[in-house]
Amino acid sequence: MVKMRLVRMGDKKSPVYRIVVVDARKAATGEYIEKIGFYDPKSEPVTLTVDVEKAKEWLAKGVQPTETVRSLLVRAGAMEKPTKLSPSKTKTKKKKF
Repeated sequence: MVKMRLVRMGDKKSPVYRIVVVDARKAATGEYIEKIGFYDPKSEPVTLTVDVEKAKEWLAKGVQPTETVRSLLVRAGAMEKPTKLSPSKTKTKKKKF
């Protein structure tokens, strides 16, 4: 399975991340198929650079982003915000003892 995930880089206590497309069986910092973005949470304001066209292309091919990458892609405009599912209308019955 191919995933879209973050790869941590940077110095101790000052992380920066790459958004990459990688085979899920590879190591967390191993080789990746393609780099599609950059994320620096420590900068003021937060730096987020995503190649939207590449991201959409990979998503169309069925690549699964992690939850964090999904939220970053929504922020960058490469994905739509997922709609929440409505809660079940069935009520749980209380057990009588």
